[in-house]
Amino acid sequence: MTEKRLEGRVAVVTGASRGIGWQAAIALAREGAHIIAVAKTVGALEELDDAIKAFGGATTLVPLDLMDYEGIDRLGAAIFERWGKLDILFANAGLLGAVTPLGHADPVKDWDKVLGVNLTANWRLIRSFDPLLRQSDAGRALFMTSGSPHKCKPYWGVYSVSKAGLEALVRTYAGETEQTNMRVNCFNPGPTRTGMRAKAVPGEDPKTLPHPSELAPYIVDCLVPACTDHGRMFNYPSKSWKDYGSPLID
Repeated sequence: MTEKRLEGRVAVVTGASRGIGWQAAIALAREGAHIIAVAKTVGALEELDDAIKAFGGATTLVPLDLMDYEGIDRLGAAIFERWGKLDILFANAGLLGAVTPLGHADPVKDWDKVLGVNLTANWRLIRSFDPLLRQSDAGRALFMTSGSPHKCKPYWGVYSVSKAGLEALVRTYAGETEQTNMRVNCFNPGPTRTGMRAKAVPGEDPKTLPHPSELAPYIVDCLVPACTDHGRMFNYPSKSWKDYGSPLID
């Protein structure tokens, strides 16, 4: 039998109820990780639980809106009480918001909510889980980004700003954990056959895009102890690691 690379490890996956998060949770569980699956939809989490149990995997289901920041803190405390550490954080959950001119974005429904989920919630995850990740012998954190903050396309401003902030957050966190056993990176999936992509580009043929299951093995590779990349971005379209460029100012 092939040795499982994540046997005995504990992994939090946000946005685990569908798409990339679902497939990543399945792939991590197949490698032996206990999956703490976080999402808002209870029914979808239960389906994920059934799918993982079908091959002998183990899950803990956490129905949680990531804008419930105190809920994130409670989750961190619960993980500490049960395991005393966290080995893996795959921060996958994200919102697109409206594709609209910046001046037309709704202040609450678009700006506050998108930045709340895509940026602030990830900071709260770091705030709550950093002590737990440091207790692991090989803590790994991977944050889902996008090409949007590098392209800054018209009408995608709210989403682009949220992901640009996320990348700054992750790069800063990577610098702060440089001398630890942790490795912290971003993952750019590129165009993928997900519900978010269908909403963003409704006229696109989804069959021309990679299925989320095709990304899952690469996500796992970014989260195993053998991964030594740090403060970088894995770019799925090119199947390669990318270094963040030099700053534009001194």
